[in-house]
Amino acid sequence: MFKEQKFIKSVYSIDDIPKLRLPEIVLCGRSNVGKSSFINSLFNRKDLAKISSTPGKTRSINYYQIDNNFYIVDLPGYGYAKVSVSERMKWAKLIEDFFSNSGMINLVMHIIDSRHKPTELDVQLNTLLKNLNLSYLFLMNKSDKLKQSEFKTSFKNLTEQFSEARLNENTFFYSSIKGTGKKEIKNFLFSTFYS
Repeated sequence: MFKEQKFIKSVYSIDDIPKLRLPEIVLCGRSNVGKSSFINSLFNRKDLAKISSTPGKTRSINYYQIDNNFYIVDLPGYGYAKVSVSERMKWAKLIEDFFSNSGMINLVMHIIDSRHKPTELDVQLNTLLKNLNLSYLFLMNKSDKLKQSEFKTSFKNLTEQFSEARLNENTFFYSSIKGTGKKEIKNFLFSTFYS
């Protein structure tokens, strides 16, 4: 399972997506939510996805091919304030174009920092996914930063905004540091693409 993972390319326009079409698992969430760390930890790699110290640095759609079965597609993070309005509009268009035109999206992982309530931008993303009828799950990241008593509050904050969230069905707590949730996500991917 997951024997070979390789970075394929960075895409700045929907016209440049890889010629080889494979099912896509799409990662999206706010800037600095830990998408690159998630990719590296999931596949036990330190350097598969570049981790930037500057939030909002990833401006491209990054494709990673897993075995020859599927792509992990990392979208630019949204909502980073230090980026110009025109730059943010460009990202928004790229993301919307991607969702509307890909045709190969199997699942979207909506990654949320488990320490914070979902933002208005998270709500907008969720609405877009529903409007396009895309399957998605919530990944509550950075859960190593939560005290045991805070998990319940974190999940409650999520369900107040997204009533469809079901723990360990379409919602998983994850930690790149402690490995929390890694087995569940791997099993989910395995049953989808290898059974």
